[in-house]
Amino acid sequence: MSIVKSKIRTIPNWPKPGIMFRDITTLLIDPEGLALTIGTFVARYEKAALTKVAAIEARGFITGAALAFQLGIGFVPVRKKGKLPGETVAEEYQLEYGTDQIEIHKDAINSKDRVLIMDDLIATGGTLGATISLIRKLGGEVHEAGVIIDLPDLGGSKMIKEKYGVNVYSICQFEGH
Repeated sequence: MSIVKSKIRTIPNWPKPGIMFRDITTLLIDPEGLALTIGTFVARYEKAALTKVAAIEARGFITGAALAFQLGIGFVPVRKKGKLPGETVAEEYQLEYGTDQIEIHKDAINSKDRVLIMDDLIATGGTLGATISLIRKLGGEVHEAGVIIDLPDLGGSKMIKEKYGVNVYSICQFEGH
């Protein structure tokens, strides 16, 4: 969607040389852009019979919480290790150099849940793949993953579809890294 894409700022060489950072803060401060973004997700998922939105820390919380509110369903935060106060289940995933972990509260999802995963962007798909695994560990069904931005050159959406059988819906795409 060209209007949403036009409201996303690109910051070259951040956080390190060679990276073209896609900054959604310029989209979020624009009332038209924010309304169009949330409205696009609502229109796509309002008839999907979802019970929860699981959103990945931190920028995924923005669209995830707004969407859960609009759909009248629960919101599940997916956080980095050690950030949730209750009993959690964790999943490790690969980073460029090493590994990291994300967690969900153990009681946040059950076998009756049909879950949409939300994040701001998909690159290589590591965090998203770990989130799918967490939801499945708890017995939930993953309906789809929704993101504002896909970076298809990094292969994350393709990997998620092939490895996990989950579709990734994006509002816009940017080429490159």
